Amino acid sequence: MSQIFLIVGAIFAGLSVILGAFAAHGLKSRLSEYALGVFQTAVEYQMYHALGLILIGLLGKMGMQLNISGYFMIVGVLLFSGSLYALALTGIKWFGPITPIGGVCFIVAWAAMVVKLLQMK
Repeated sequence: MSQIFLIVGAIFAGLSVILGAFAAHGLKSRLSEYALGVFQTAVEYQMYHALGLILIGLLGKMGMQLNISGYFMIVGVLLFSGSLYALALTGIKWFGPITPIGGVCFIVAWAAMVVKLLQMK
């Protein structure tokens, strides 16, 4: 499982760089300042959690299984960042209520990591 978290984390990290550059250069003249801010928030949280996935994968390689955290981070990126990208690009407001579900996934992922770390001997 740790190999999957490393791969997905690296993919998410690379995509966040691509999407951030795309927003800065390709979308700057097409989106409002608000929409660009929303898009940038999605990029930032995607990168943070991509790095979290890489950490989970590395810890997994050392024998510490954090699968619950990893799965919740993946779902969190898809729901949180994905809904913000969609909201920024389309302006369709019903994407907004999806974002907090992704945020809850992030919180669960980090909380599960804390619990697992506290269980370490």
